[in-house]
Amino acid sequence: MKYIFLTASLICTIALSSYAQQAPPPNTPVSFSLADCIKYAYEHQDSVKNADLDVRSADYKVKETIATGLPQVNGSITFQDFLKTPTSLAPAGIFAGTPDFNAPLVALPFGALKYNNTYALNASQLLFSGTFLVGLKAVKTFRELSQRSLVRSKIETNVNVTKAYYQALVSNEQITLLDANIAQLKQTLDQTTQQNKQGFVEKIDVDRLSVQYNNLVTNRDNVQRALTLNYQMLKFQMGMPIEQDLTLTDKLADVNIDQTLQNAVDTSFYHNRIEYKLLETNVILNQLDVQSKKAEFLPSVSLNGGFSEVFQENHAKFLYNHAYPTSFIGLNINIPIFSGGQKINQLKQSQISVYKAQNDLHNATNGFKLQANAAQITFTNSLQSLNNQKRSRELAQEVLRVSKIKYQQGVGSSIEVTQAQTELENADNQYIQALYNALISKVDLDKAYARIN
Repeated sequence: MKYIFLTASLICTIALSSYAQQAPPPNTPVSFSLADCIKYAYEHQDSVKNADLDVRSADYKVKETIATGLPQVNGSITFQDFLKTPTSLAPAGIFAGTPDFNAPLVALPFGALKYNNTYALNASQLLFSGTFLVGLKAVKTFRELSQRSLVRSKIETNVNVTKAYYQALVSNEQITLLDANIAQLKQTLDQTTQQNKQGFVEKIDVDRLSVQYNNLVTNRDNVQRALTLNYQMLKFQMGMPIEQDLTLTDKLADVNIDQTLQNAVDTSFYHNRIEYKLLETNVILNQLDVQSKKAEFLPSVSLNGGFSEVFQENHAKFLYNHAYPTSFIGLNINIPIFSGGQKINQLKQSQISVYKAQNDLHNATNGFKLQANAAQITFTNSLQSLNNQKRSRELAQEVLRVSKIKYQQGVGSSIEVTQAQTELENADNQYIQALYNALISKVDLDKAYARIN
């Protein structure tokens, strides 16, 4: 019982498949959607696999506890060869009917025979035990706890895989924007170079654009290397070999990030949080521990019986000529009377553990509400920032377009074009960051409101 409750409490402290997807052969390219990645992770992520093993271990723990209430049968075989047979001592004159207790004791020439062989079979059956009955409830609750821990591992894996997938999508989008800027800037650089050769623009104009172009290409190379790392992080979260070739099939346009923010009216969402359920189960386990301590004050009753055969002889060849069987059946009643206050103090400690578990649950409830409100505000801010950055990027593109026209018509300067190009690059970077923040805050919001199953 102590092992069950201590292990269950430890799991709860750490806490605050129908789809079997086979691993692809090594070096075989695979194309996964986000749902495919999550399903793959459920089967191959080591944390999920360990949580599943904990569920199987809990099933065996239930069977182990049930087995203690089933008949217990034990057999034994003993064989003794007395190299020196024991003797018995008695007062002198005992066989004459006039024992002399003051005289020295007499060693009698009989005792155990030289050879002894015993076969015994004993059986017992528990008829009543309060701690056993409470223990059955406890192990079943413990199994439920392990199953909920498995759910928690899957939710955490789902969140980690989703965030890593979104990070890769955002990096791909960033490279797309950089490629568009590089192509556009390359075209402007080529035109300006030709104009410089013809004497229409100064060499410094070409140099400014060249520096900007080189910086943009370098930035693109850095993002490309970061994208490789993002893919490796995604595969790590999935439990997929890092060297596996993975292609993402989902697009950013497939992500429905614009949600109607009506979560604030839901005041009981935390009941669906797996963390809440884990702590709730911990309260139940502590309450069962109290019941177990109370049950120790009750008597326990068991039925037992046994059968044995004894073979004794001074000569080995005659040992099994005669058997001396013995059998019995009995009832054992163990009645606790006084333990010096040990049990009552253990009971009080268990009751205090219940109060603490209830306090933890109450505190966690407030924490879940606070976390949900924070996630709500963060998502709202991120979504607003994303929309603002979209408009800023559109404006930056328009400013660059107009600056180029003015420069080509001779009413603008190359510095204006360079500045407009820089502003567009900054707008792109801020848009990418806002996009990533919005996607991640969306995942955190779904998790806070227990929408990830």
